[in-house]
Amino acid sequence: MRSSWLGSVGAACLGAAALGSGLEAIAAEPERPYAISEQREACARFEPLRQPLFGDAHVHTAFSFDAGGQDTRNTPRDAYRFARGERIGLQPYDAQGKALRSARIDRPLDWTAVTDHAELFGEVRICHDPSHPLYGSDLCWLYQRIPEIGFNALASRGLIWRERWQFCGEDGSLCKGVARDVWKELQQAAEEAYDRSAACRFSSFIGYEYTASMGEGANLHHNVLFRNAAVPDYAFSWTDSRSVSDLWDALEAQCVKGIPGCEALSIPHNSNLGAGLMFASARITNPSESSRAITRDEAVQRARMTPLIEIMQHKGDSECFLAGDTTDEACGFEKLPYNSFAGVREKRQGRLRPSLAPARRDTVREALKQGLSVARRIGVNPFKYGIIAATDTHLGTPGLVAERGHQGHAGAGMSAGAGLPQGLPDDLEFNPGGLAVVWAEENNRDAIFAAMQRREVYGTSGTRPVVRFFGGWGYPEAICEGGEFASQGYAGGAAMGSDLPARPPESGAPRFAVSALRDPGSAELPSAPLQRIQIVKGWIDSQGTTYERVYDAAGGETGAGVDLASCERRGKGHDSLCAVWEDPGFDAQQPAFYYARVLENPSCRWTQYLCLAAGVRCADRSSIQPGFEGCCSDEYSPVIQERAWTSPIWYQPAASK
Repeated sequence: MRSSWLGSVGAACLGAAALGSGLEAIAAEPERPYAISEQREACARFEPLRQPLFGDAHVHTAFSFDAGGQDTRNTPRDAYRFARGERIGLQPYDAQGKALRSARIDRPLDWTAVTDHAELFGEVRICHDPSHPLYGSDLCWLYQRIPEIGFNALASRGLIWRERWQFCGEDGSLCKGVARDVWKELQQAAEEAYDRSAACRFSSFIGYEYTASMGEGANLHHNVLFRNAAVPDYAFSWTDSRSVSDLWDALEAQCVKGIPGCEALSIPHNSNLGAGLMFASARITNPSESSRAITRDEAVQRARMTPLIEIMQHKGDSECFLAGDTTDEACGFEKLPYNSFAGVREKRQGRLRPSLAPARRDTVREALKQGLSVARRIGVNPFKYGIIAATDTHLGTPGLVAERGHQGHAGAGMSAGAGLPQGLPDDLEFNPGGLAVVWAEENNRDAIFAAMQRREVYGTSGTRPVVRFFGGWGYPEAICEGGEFASQGYAGGAAMGSDLPARPPESGAPRFAVSALRDPGSAELPSAPLQRIQIVKGWIDSQGTTYERVYDAAGGETGAGVDLASCERRGKGHDSLCAVWEDPGFDAQQPAFYYARVLENPSCRWTQYLCLAAGVRCADRSSIQPGFEGCCSDEYSPVIQERAWTSPIWYQPAASK
């Protein structure tokens, strides 16, 4: 089956692809199914049936205001080196500036986008540049010497009040000018990391984070990615706007319409901290407007500019929440106990107001259902999201997602003598994050960006299973046999992220072909077997009520477990799973969506690995070193179940298309 996914035609293309360079070489190749927007050498490996490319679209470095103030020294160039498999240093540093610890991922990524916070680009650079005249300002002194207070001062003014400090000059022009220089450096780092040779080993995307928030830290953040090197000369930020729709207006005016060849998309992230606002109208300027209806024009723009959503990252899983008619037990995975950034602070202080409790309305599954409702009202679905995951690392370490050896999100001190962290490196509720996977013909910017636009993507909680998902009306059971899964999948229907083809007359329920291969793992980090594949369905009836249901499609309970004393996995599982599933509750008059979820056998959570390494035995309180008290907390399980989520496939009755 694996060979059919990569395609037999790919090998025949290798010779021709290696002969030339630039657009002339590409022209000599079989016609690409996507637009060519850049001049580069043709990739030697072209897979007409597409290949899975693993990446990270949410990465911060010292250029971000909330990373540099914590002594993160890794730059965008360092982050791209790390993504390609190089070892880089991590904080803390000794008196000579040498890192006391370092990290490397066990397998390189195929692509990465560094997305530093555009807000305060200029202010942060000024406060870290001893040669700048304002380096010695009171604000910079505070940011340098008392990072927590300085960070709060910068963030409050720039993100909450959306104003520049007086030292930025009239209209903030001084800070904006420095911000343009920082933005150029980000572009240069991405250009240097991009492999434009025929080997096509790595693709780097120019991007940034638009860090919108409202009220008590309600998260409306979006990661902005550009297709190629044609980008605006300024990264439009939350400080420059009043509502999220301003971002899309700016991208369309300054990029799509303003620069030849410029294309961009934005990816909303971390909806679990949205406090009910992530899926409200993007035109609201404060929480009191949350009931404002989404108009057709907004829905059209939103669907065009945000084809993807981040379902999981360092700050938790946002798929679903156990409440109401959501009885799916797998929804308990990596949940935060609060609904906004205000909860992070209160949790650390040992208190949480009831008003900060998490809610189902902030989940991706609920947004997909809400999209059906909005489409029923105005004829356009603004929440037709493809699904990815990411790290949101603030250490400049894209793809560092392994549970074993977790380094934290923004770093932690390290004991040079013992070689162990000075306590757990993260809050208990956080995790290493996930990965984004695109199905693309080749590893270059155009192919990957096209895959994002058509939503043929999926997300994982950090492991690397290979998952395909197709929907149609007549897939045979034998599609799982004979090595032609992908070719039959494309020929007989639609891939993940698409609409089901029109329902043929007299047809019954749609059929979905889904397949998963176990993460091959590495010598350093062996993988867990697969447990099951599930199909998640959401739909809306004629009265406007939405529903959901989860079905097992392949595999099932394996009885596998984990030895918590050693973190060794026990029990059997599957190296591969494949099935053709038909919807038993299909109603041809009801719009619906379907996505696949792949669950692995249980394994140890990052906390358990570190607690074992520190010699913690909860029955013996004397074994609990300072900073490891959380090892014996009953708030979080020592076991997790890694997983993957595909982008949905949508069904729309013919009359409503």
